[in-house]
Amino acid sequence: MFTGVLIASCSSGPTEGKEIKLTVGLFGDFGYRKLYAQYEKEHPGIHVVERVTAFEDHHTSLAEHLATGRGASDVEAIETGYIGRFKANPGKFVNFLDYGVGAQRKWWLPWKWDQSLSTDGKSQIGLGTDVGGLAMCYRTDLFEKAGLPTDRDEVSALWPDWNAYFKTGERYTAGAPAGTRWFDGGATVFNAIIGQARTAYYDANGTLVVKTNPAVRQDWNTVTNAIEKGQSARLTPLTIDWNNGFATSRFATIPCPAWMTAFIQSQAKSSAGKWDVATVPGSSGNWGGSFLTVPKQGHHTEEAVKLARWLTAPEQQKAVFKENGNFPSQPALYKDPSVTGLVKPFFHNAPVGRIFADSARKLKPQPQGPKSGQIMVAFTNGFSRVEEGHESPAAAWNSVLADIEHGQR
Repeated sequence: MFTGVLIASCSSGPTEGKEIKLTVGLFGDFGYRKLYAQYEKEHPGIHVVERVTAFEDHHTSLAEHLATGRGASDVEAIETGYIGRFKANPGKFVNFLDYGVGAQRKWWLPWKWDQSLSTDGKSQIGLGTDVGGLAMCYRTDLFEKAGLPTDRDEVSALWPDWNAYFKTGERYTAGAPAGTRWFDGGATVFNAIIGQARTAYYDANGTLVVKTNPAVRQDWNTVTNAIEKGQSARLTPLTIDWNNGFATSRFATIPCPAWMTAFIQSQAKSSAGKWDVATVPGSSGNWGGSFLTVPKQGHHTEEAVKLARWLTAPEQQKAVFKENGNFPSQPALYKDPSVTGLVKPFFHNAPVGRIFADSARKLKPQPQGPKSGQIMVAFTNGFSRVEEGHESPAAAWNSVLADIEHGQR
C-alpha cells in the first residue's frame, strides 16, 4: 500500500460526538461515490455530500463563490482548461504545500503537478485527479455494415493521422447504415485534434495565440470541411440531443478520452459489446483531466484537505479507473498490472488499461492559459452554429474570434 493512503487513513477524526459534513463540488461523475462510504467508515464522524452541476455552470459558480467569499463546497473540482484562471488567485485556496503534500509531488506526472502550481511556485492549489489520454471509441456493428474492418488493430491501422481518419469517414459515409454519421459532432473531434498540438490557444509564455497560431485555423478548416461532407451527426457535446445520440446509434466513432468510456456506458446501455476502443489518430493527446482544490472560505479546511489527499492518492486513483474509467495522473500506476491488465466487457473486452496507459505515456503537455476553458466553450458554440446552419464556417470562425476577444476583457 502507498504511504499516502496510510497517512490519510490514520489521520484523526472530528471531535467525538460531532459529525462534520464535507461537501464535494463536481461537474460530472468522478467515480467517488463508493469511496465516500469507505472514507466515512475509516473516519467516524465525517459525512461526505456530493454536489454535481453542469460543466460550465460549475466553474462559473465557483468563481462567483470565491469573489463573494461564501457558497463554495469544502472540496471543489476544477477542470484542466480552467485551472489557469483559478491559480492566478492562489490566496483563495488552501496551499497544499503547507500540509506536506510537496513530499508526494513525484506521485504525479510533472506537468500535471505544475498545472495547478502558482506562477511563483510557492502555492499548490490543486491535487491532480485524472488525465484525459486519448483513444477512439467505435461501433463494430456499424463498421461491419459499412464494409469496414472491425478488429481493433486493423481499425487503428486505418487512421495513422487525422487526414486518414477523415478519408476513412468518406468510406464509411459511402456505405453507412441509414441515419448514422461518421462522428458525433465537430466540437468533439476538434477538441481531440487541438489537444495534440504542441501549442494551441496559449503559448509557453501565457500569450493568447488563437488568431496567430496556424494550427488552430487549420484544424477548424479540417473539421468544418468534414461537416460539409456529411460526416458529422451534428451533435453538441453535453446536450440532451448528444446523450440521445449514443442511445439511438447516430454515429460510428467518437474521440474517447478515458473518462468518456463511463459516459458511453451510461448513455448507450443497449449497445453493450458493440463498442470497441482503438488507437486515436496521432496515437496520443489529452482532452480533460481535473484537480481537487480546497477553498479557504470553508469551515472545515483541514478535514477537507485530508479528504482531497485521500481521494487523489494512488490507491484511490486506481480504484476510480477500475470502477469508472477516469485514468490516473500518477505514472507509477501505468506499470501496475491491475491497471494495465484491465479490460472492459462493454467495449468488446477492449484492453483499456493498456490502451490508455500507452496513450498517457506518449502524452505531451500543452500550455494552458487563464481562459482556456472559456475558449473551448467558444469553439463548441461556433461548431454548433455551423452544424445548425446558422453560420458558414468562415462566418462562425470570425464569431468565435470575436467571442474570445470579448471574453478577455
